[in-house]
Amino acid sequence: MSKWLQSEVMSKTIDALLPVFAVLAALAVGAVVLIILGANPLEAFGALLEGAFGSTNALADTVVKATPLLLIGLGICISFRGNVINIGGEGQMIMGALLATALGLAFPEWPGAVMIIVALLVGFLGGAIWGGIPGALKAYFGVNEILSTIMMNAIAVQLMNFLLSGPMIDPVQASSASKIPQTARLSKAFDLPRLIPTRLHLGALIAIVLAGLVYVLLWRTTLGYKIRAVGENQAASRYAGIDVKRQVVMALLLSGAFAGLAGAIQVFGVNHRMITDGSATGFTGSAGFNGIVAALFGQLHPLGTIPASFFFGALLVGANKLQRVVQVPSAVIIALNGLVVIFVVSSEIWRRQRETKRRTEATIEEEIVGLHPPSQPNDSGSEEEGS
Repeated sequence: MSKWLQSEVMSKTIDALLPVFAVLAALAVGAVVLIILGANPLEAFGALLEGAFGSTNALADTVVKATPLLLIGLGICISFRGNVINIGGEGQMIMGALLATALGLAFPEWPGAVMIIVALLVGFLGGAIWGGIPGALKAYFGVNEILSTIMMNAIAVQLMNFLLSGPMIDPVQASSASKIPQTARLSKAFDLPRLIPTRLHLGALIAIVLAGLVYVLLWRTTLGYKIRAVGENQAASRYAGIDVKRQVVMALLLSGAFAGLAGAIQVFGVNHRMITDGSATGFTGSAGFNGIVAALFGQLHPLGTIPASFFFGALLVGANKLQRVVQVPSAVIIALNGLVVIFVVSSEIWRRQRETKRRTEATIEEEIVGLHPPSQPNDSGSEEEGS
């Protein structure tokens, strides 16, 4: 193996392990914080592992928590590969859930299987519309997608608060003094089937299957090639005849669609109604943002996002037991999650910088070789002598 090839293999191995190093670094900093608070880090992390994997119910809860992260992460893989930054997963998840819930409430007499299929498709469509709007604004009017998706989150939250406090409120709550902002419970016939006698539902299997389909979409279809080409170089893609604006819209549309599907699955598989505390987190549990980190942890690969989402699901579920066992403030758990997010995102930025540096060095080396090609032997095998 040549020295250059060995260096390339080593660099790519380091890049692949960067997310793991990032998590270990975050946990190390978290351990220092726990020590300062007088808690035993080994006991705390042991409780975290037990809370996430210590029983069948704990493992099921971990997978259930990971399901929306995986679905949103798949959408992020698509949009980020197209060099479009989607920060609107929270709003897209809410819109998909609202439309799916409204459908379930409007037609309670439908057969369960039919309603589940149609509701998931409607949720997919709702998220696609909410993601396609900032996509069109960016493609045709040059509006920054980060700002527009964040603003779309705020609009979705306010729309949810209005509907759940008024037109869609549970009739029982409407006549009570508390008036909890929630819808009526959907028909039990509409519950997603359970895979085992726990909270684990069919949505987890759907998400895993879709991860495989997104991989096929991105690397085995013309559409996926166009999205990735636009993400790599818009000018070159335009020169090659690719409709850049259409691919930008498509990237955000598909990204929003998977977030909307996550919202529909959250309603039909977990909550069986929509409920909120007035914020996006009250319904989404911050899945719209955690899904971004899961996708980055999986290095924007759909299949890599599966274990990444499972890891973050375990972190979120296990953190609850960690807090109970070592008796630390809830702010410590938020800080620990934040540390993991910061380190993972930073590792992804560093990985991209390393990749850019390698490409630049390779380009320079090719140019040098082009300017000074190696001497060519003559017919007798010896180099031609200059006169």
